[in-house]
Amino acid sequence: MQFPQALETVLQTLERIREQGAHRPCASRRALEVLDQVSAVRTDKILEGHAPSCPKNNLGADSAAPSTTNKAGKLAAVQSRVSVCTKCPNLASSRAQTVFGVGNPAAEIMFVGEAPGADEDAQGLPFVGAAGQLLNRIIAAMGLKREEVYICNILKCRPPNNRDPETSEMETCSPYLLKQIELIRPKFIICLGRISAQWLLQTNESLTALRSRTHTFKGSTLIVTYHPAALLRNPGWKRPAWEDMKLFMGLYEQSKQEKLT
Repeated sequence: MQFPQALETVLQTLERIREQGAHRPCASRRALEVLDQVSAVRTDKILEGHAPSCPKNNLGADSAAPSTTNKAGKLAAVQSRVSVCTKCPNLASSRAQTVFGVGNPAAEIMFVGEAPGADEDAQGLPFVGAAGQLLNRIIAAMGLKREEVYICNILKCRPPNNRDPETSEMETCSPYLLKQIELIRPKFIICLGRISAQWLLQTNESLTALRSRTHTFKGSTLIVTYHPAALLRNPGWKRPAWEDMKLFMGLYEQSKQEKLT
């Protein structure tokens, strides 16, 4: 079989697999078009022993790693279920909308708070109010971008009047958070505040006792620090909070160095 005919057979097979909804191989329509460009190369170049030059990579978003694309799709499916969840009737009836999470689906760093506030309920995004702006500055001070990390809460609905989440509510909503952690598989989880830290670690230890050391949760290194809203109320806590972030940055840098060795 000559090269163009062989390539055409491969293309047809890939297209058929794609139409059947298979995940392997992952070949987007744009990728197939780029492969098809090779068939235009003269076969005499091959017969003469000259390999054809590869077409320029213009795949754009379609060239994203399959694992990242797969994670994003699965997260979107969970988000769809969350958006219509009414398992906590009091929360479902008082919310404007659910607040799932935002960020890189393949993030190495996940920030977990307790619950959305009024601004988050209005916009459908976590940490977008004054506390969120402070969190953005903290992330930037660590040399990162908000888009590189993943941010979410235990609860996906705002508690009325911003009260603390109830135990029954966290029990009901936790499967959604655990699924986010399972899909994203972050190397580091940073708990923002006492409530999220105590809930994930299933402990009654104080925030002070949980800070300044590392914990483990579902294979991730977990670090505890103050909630940004608490830092706004008590500016004196910003220095110890930064010490928590320095602890994280040391571990994060170490993990990056280990990748290179």
